[in-house]
Amino acid sequence: MKVTEHLKKADKTLFSLEILPPKKGDNINDLFNHLDPLMEFKPPFVDVTYHREEYVYKKMPNGLLQRKTIKKRPGTVGICAAISNKYNVDTVPHIICGGFTKEETENALIDLDFLGIDNVLVIRGDAIKSEARFVPDPEGNNYAIDLLHQVSDMNKGIYLDDELQNAAKTDFCIGVAGYPEKHFEAPNMKSDLKYLKQKVAAGADYIVTQMFFDNQKYFDFVEKCRAGGIDVPIIPGLKPITTIKQASILPSIFHIDIPEDLADAIEQCTSNEQAREVGVEWAVQQSKELMQYGVPTLHFYSMGKAEPVYRIARQLF
Repeated sequence: MKVTEHLKKADKTLFSLEILPPKKGDNINDLFNHLDPLMEFKPPFVDVTYHREEYVYKKMPNGLLQRKTIKKRPGTVGICAAISNKYNVDTVPHIICGGFTKEETENALIDLDFLGIDNVLVIRGDAIKSEARFVPDPEGNNYAIDLLHQVSDMNKGIYLDDELQNAAKTDFCIGVAGYPEKHFEAPNMKSDLKYLKQKVAAGADYIVTQMFFDNQKYFDFVEKCRAGGIDVPIIPGLKPITTIKQASILPSIFHIDIPEDLADAIEQCTSNEQAREVGVEWAVQQSKELMQYGVPTLHFYSMGKAEPVYRIARQLF
């Protein structure tokens, strides 16, 4: 079932989550152990991230360094199929621009269609850690909207090979990312919203936001979207702080603000256990306010840590 269909059917705020694929060499049962307790809250869909290649340098016998390309977290398509089969829930694979040609993207979408997966989240993806800025594959999509156009075209039966006649149409429900505190590369919020509106016009069915810790920023973002003619569902993305260090790391990685009250509370913690308690309680209060506002679902970025999300959900659902 499509994400938008789940949202339309619901008469209350739903619970959903995003997970990371296991690292190469890890057992998928570790992922199932992560998901098992969270299934108590009946998530209608689970997002599975896609991770692009990384470069490592290995020293050769002659002393020179050889650059080798690796993917540390492969298997998104297979994981989506496994989760759907084991838990009978819908999955939302992330489809990214970086590291993929348009043909590779098309083939991945064909596989997803054959597997009966109805949803995709279309994002540009991040730069490789060794590069200062995002560099697309020479034969790939440059921006998320280019990737969105490719998915939307396939929904119309338009493939890369323009000689295909009467090609089968896919029917993906397409999600895109939204940034209550604006994308860090956008010069201002007005510009960011302009491009977001273009994505909706190009076929995006719903928006999932970057994590935020100040609900007012989400409320303002929704208001600006509605005023600008963006009328698709806007799902809030949430993440509980679980360590002291995250209070300083998350803003630098995700270009978000930590509210002063939360930052002060974390600063007073003397252990990660205390920080986790603060983070869980903040997320609970944040979630309650969002539910009163009438958000369609609370979407948790679990980051491989089920226990804090479980504790939050147990107080809400």
